[in-house]
Amino acid sequence: MDGTALFYDEAGSGDAVLFIHEFAGNHRTWSAQLAALGQTHRCVAYAARGYPPSDVPESDGAYGQDISVADAIAVLDALNIERAHIVGHSMGAYTALHVGLRHPERCLSVAALGCGWGSHPDERETARGLCEDIAAMFREKPIAESAAAYARFPMRNTFEAKDPQGFATFEEILGGLSPEGAALTMLNVQRDRPTLWDMEADLKKFAPPLLVLVGDEDHPCLDGSLFLKRTVPTAALQIVPRAGHTITMEEPAIVNAALDGLFAAATDGTWMNHRKKTNT
Repeated sequence: MDGTALFYDEAGSGDAVLFIHEFAGNHRTWSAQLAALGQTHRCVAYAARGYPPSDVPESDGAYGQDISVADAIAVLDALNIERAHIVGHSMGAYTALHVGLRHPERCLSVAALGCGWGSHPDERETARGLCEDIAAMFREKPIAESAAAYARFPMRNTFEAKDPQGFATFEEILGGLSPEGAALTMLNVQRDRPTLWDMEADLKKFAPPLLVLVGDEDHPCLDGSLFLKRTVPTAALQIVPRAGHTITMEEPAIVNAALDGLFAAATDGTWMNHRKKTNT
């Protein structure tokens, strides 16, 4: 939107799906989704600003939650996509929710995967401090060392235990981040974005069909996912057993099936058919 070039991958044809990645990833962390869902949909996954091969602006003012939302819309506009299923993971899930709130006319549906880290009011100040520590780590240490440390945060342990080869690919993706881009994103998006609780009044009016999906070992995101289910009138919640935060790569078959179900129900208008209708 400000001349920043964003890289994207695309697969398939049909109704469009826009994938927005987490902090510890890029467009490649959606590879399993593009391979499967690209059989029936036009799937687009882009690397956020600050994430090579997208441009890496070097100022604080070039990053922020509002800018992330504008970038998502800019990708849709550049590809002449009028409406899409908006799928976000973690950091990207916050952006997906904001797209659903601000641009519901562009959304066929919204999915928020692994959403809620650092959002609970009781944890907010601690999370802000942790964001500053993580940003300093990416700036001060070799990227391989930062990647190895961040990849092994407790909420990702299940991935390494279940699939060492897949986890190695994830760590390799993380090791390809720009240290400065990661630090600026951590400070100006992760640290400073509004929390889910801050968004409560708006979320109560959320209109697009919403799937909330979280692993039961993704402890920092469980409260936020439950909050979304209780707050958003169109929300359905799926909790994946024995799964952690890196859900798109750790449990791709479950994620793909859940998204496919969301897309089908949103498209044929049956997403809310499970609710008993009341006379007014």
